Amino acid sequence: MAMIRKILIVPLLLALGYVVWIVALNLPGNDSASSSSSSSTPVATAPAQPRQVAGPLPASGPLVIPVAGVAVNHLVDTFDDARSQDRVHDAIDIMAPRGTPVVAAAAGTVEKLFDSKLGGTTVYIRRHGGQWVDYYAHLDGYAPGLAEGQHVAQGQMIGSVGSTGDASPEAPHLHYAINMMAPGEGWWQGKAVNPYPLLKACH
Repeated sequence: MAMIRKILIVPLLLALGYVVWIVALNLPGNDSASSSSSSSTPVATAPAQPRQVAGPLPASGPLVIPVAGVAVNHLVDTFDDARSQDRVHDAIDIMAPRGTPVVAAAAGTVEKLFDSKLGGTTVYIRRHGGQWVDYYAHLDGYAPGLAEGQHVAQGQMIGSVGSTGDASPEAPHLHYAINMMAPGEGWWQGKAVNPYPLLKACH
């Protein structure tokens, strides 16, 4: 009988020790439980990303001014100019007569030809490597034969200056933007980078 009692006491002591251990782990101020649970189910959230990238960043090589015949000293930094509906410009406007050739600032692949309410007749060209997308807006029309998926060389004509979209007919110009792309981002995404210092640095 004494032997049976001894056998029964051992599991009872083990169970009691387990309960004490669990209670001790969950006492206020004990960090071991919280750290073990947080490591198994991380809930870290990424900080909010800026809409624009501050300052000039290295592009995939020197750029050419995307409007034929425009000298670097004729460029104006309109990147931060306010626009209607609380928008910021996020691009530069390059003024030129209607029909002036618009050329690719950098080589790449035509990702999207798009007609939008604000931008009018537009072209999105993703540079080789995929990190940068150049956006050309308010075009009067596309270069003959331009098509999505087509490779274009730097300096190749892609369209002509116009005032389609929300541009003033009295002030034809090219709206030129550069977006830095994260992996997997589509042509309509990315973070705006000011083209002005990049174009100035290349001439």
